[in-house]
Amino acid sequence: MVITFGGGARDQETFAPEGQENIPHLMRELIPQSAFFTQVVNRGILGHYVATASLATGVYETINNFAALPPESPTVFEYFRKALKRPASDAWVVAPSNGFNRIGESSHRSFAPGWGAQVILPKYLLGAATSGRGDYGHLLRDSYETPLYAPELGGNTFELEQMETILKLSVDDFRAHALTLSSPDELSVYIVRQLMRQFAPSLLWVTLHDIDIAHAGAYSLYIEGIRRTDRLCAELWKAVQSEPEYAGKTTLFILPDFGRDSDEDAGGNGFQHHRTGDVISRTTWMMALGSGIRGGVVYDRPVDSIDLVPTLGSLMGFTASLSRGKPITEVL
Repeated sequence: MVITFGGGARDQETFAPEGQENIPHLMRELIPQSAFFTQVVNRGILGHYVATASLATGVYETINNFAALPPESPTVFEYFRKALKRPASDAWVVAPSNGFNRIGESSHRSFAPGWGAQVILPKYLLGAATSGRGDYGHLLRDSYETPLYAPELGGNTFELEQMETILKLSVDDFRAHALTLSSPDELSVYIVRQLMRQFAPSLLWVTLHDIDIAHAGAYSLYIEGIRRTDRLCAELWKAVQSEPEYAGKTTLFILPDFGRDSDEDAGGNGFQHHRTGDVISRTTWMMALGSGIRGGVVYDRPVDSIDLVPTLGSLMGFTASLSRGKPITEVL
């Protein structure tokens, strides 16, 4: 399982001494079990879709961050399914917004269509289920950075009518449960739990996005997003331990896609954006925990964000032949 943060958080609001109060679950529950990497460097484009695509391919993608395009390099889902001959039900992505609907499958010629992951966009499903009616506005905002941007859906998009037959979840129950939630990421985690129960997929990728509310310029909402993400990561790890198909045999990776600007750089807006390309906006962290991982160890050497895919390949038994990253030996 891979959890990425769309809308990365800075150290000063998280792992620095003054920020640790915002991440009690990561600090007290997950890090003691984890191999923790303090310097994960993103050398690519600092846009959420393109950066997540780079994490999923092991190549720094250069596609337009604001276009409904698939990654150009093969994804981890294609490597996994083709090499291990896994069915479509064994690889899933739960993504935050319409712009991520093509993340599951690349346009690379070496992989024919059909080898990618199935992608679920919970906000898209909720919008279809409610037709824009009711008290769901806080769950439906599609983009914090470009609120007027709404790309056309395409690719292997999970549709509303599939929810009941595949996830065994009625539209009425989905709408009712959504009313109890406070954020889009809670909706995503709800869908992840349904996938775990119904399919127990071997490769499950979820991108959390609440932290990106920072683009609105409200520091309090940014901190609230960090605290919620901290809680949801712990909830997902507890879910792994509670499901027989996962308990004791699952490895979890948690990492932001990138950071945010420093307060001192005149070219940025501090926590609000990630436009300068400075060290703080490019350097984040990663934790790995679970099956076969030596926990309670901190590694300070730099690793690249594109090292994730070849590492997953080494753990799961496939070769990410076109990735430009390197396996992270400390977790193998």
